[in-house]
Amino acid sequence: MEILIFSIVALIAVMCSLLVIISRSPVNSALFLIATIVSLAILFILLNAPFLATIQIIVYAGAIMVLFLFVIMLLNLRRDEFGPERRRAQRFFAILFGFLLLIGITTVLKVGVFGVNPIVSGSQTVMPAGVAPLAQLLFTKYLFPFELASVLLLVAIVGAVVMAKRRL
Repeated sequence: MEILIFSIVALIAVMCSLLVIISRSPVNSALFLIATIVSLAILFILLNAPFLATIQIIVYAGAIMVLFLFVIMLLNLRRDEFGPERRRAQRFFAILFGFLLLIGITTVLKVGVFGVNPIVSGSQTVMPAGVAPLAQLLFTKYLFPFELASVLLLVAIVGAVVMAKRRL
């Protein structure tokens, strides 16, 4: 039963993440991103990580996505403001990322179906459950990337507000 739930939720996550990229409307893309985040939270629940699932919903789907939607609506993007489309660069990057996606899928199939893992050799350590080990890692080893991500989000939002204010 758990594998069936995982398969359905994983399929929803993949489909919604593809719709984030494919969708032409920025608001629709943000809504599909919320659906992707919620499905990832369900996957965290299946992994017995309820704290991460809760944080995924509260922080990402709640606060950050509401902020993204606010910035998107503040900018009021229209199709005529984008300028001419750059098809050549888009085609090049589509081929490049498609090739990288193909490499990723073959690696996942090697690990999942054939049991060959080229990256990890030997025994793997399992992190103890709970909030304390996660907090210990977040505020010691990963403090700089955590703070860098928050500053990057803040700069992006301030930049969007400045651009919107300049247009008015």
